[in-house]
Amino acid sequence: MPDAPAQHPLAEFADIVKLNEPLGPFTYLKIGGPAQMLVQPRTVEELSGVVRTCFQKKIPLRVLGGGGNVLIKDEGVRGAVLRLSEAAFTQITVQDKRVRAGAGAALSAFISEAARHGLAGLETLVGIPGSIGGALRCNTGDRSGEIGQYVRLVEVLDEKGQVQVRERDELRFAHRWSNLDDPVLLAAEFELEPDQVDAIVKRLRKAWISRKANQPLTFQAAGRMFKDPRGLSASALIAQAGQTSAHVGGAEVSERDASFCVAQPGTSYRDVLRLMDLVRSQVKEKTGVDLELEITLW
Repeated sequence: MPDAPAQHPLAEFADIVKLNEPLGPFTYLKIGGPAQMLVQPRTVEELSGVVRTCFQKKIPLRVLGGGGNVLIKDEGVRGAVLRLSEAAFTQITVQDKRVRAGAGAALSAFISEAARHGLAGLETLVGIPGSIGGALRCNTGDRSGEIGQYVRLVEVLDEKGQVQVRERDELRFAHRWSNLDDPVLLAAEFELEPDQVDAIVKRLRKAWISRKANQPLTFQAAGRMFKDPRGLSASALIAQAGQTSAHVGGAEVSERDASFCVAQPGTSYRDVLRLMDLVRSQVKEKTGVDLELEITLW
């Protein structure tokens, strides 16, 4: 039975809390059970109050961004899951060479807005799913560039729900990693390079075509399982290990890019987990490389 509203630990935020809300629809893999409490704040003040209360009451707190690299247990998630989907967290503004983006904004919207204003640098990230917050935490990028190199500051919320500013000299970005471990990211400011809009659009189209040709089809429920080891391709290593047609239950290796998992309707969390274990162990045995998970397990 779902909790009665008065009983759950975030009852004071009843307007923005949904109980036992399925999370699968918010993820690219479309898998997973409900959040005990799904919280969708409308303002920074509401968000601050929720974060403060969660830390005071020791309620587990997670942030669900674009859902591109999250695999959620079938039995669901205890505690509070935040979605920063309201306008207060998705706005993108441009001033000169600076672009400010809310952590809940889609990476695709950010790239489009920058291009519209003749600001270049992030074209190669086009087609990568997810939110600005998620992209910052894992320093989204590829061989031609990463988002971290353009960041000038990041606004975050601490455990007391207070806004803190992380300046450039405090930030560390490395391959698929950043030191942004604060409870919630709010917004970031980037500095990009001016260029002709036509030239930017050409590069965007080229990058988009290249990425789409290699990613699973858009109608497929899919997620990237493994990071590319530095200087190597996870997809090529999986092919080398003879795992391009591996499948467990409804979970299968994508025909287009073997580092992706495609989930057929009815696929369970355990199917995906077992597929990743199988592929990883075979790659390790055949190539000696230990693949690192790209997907986050909830």
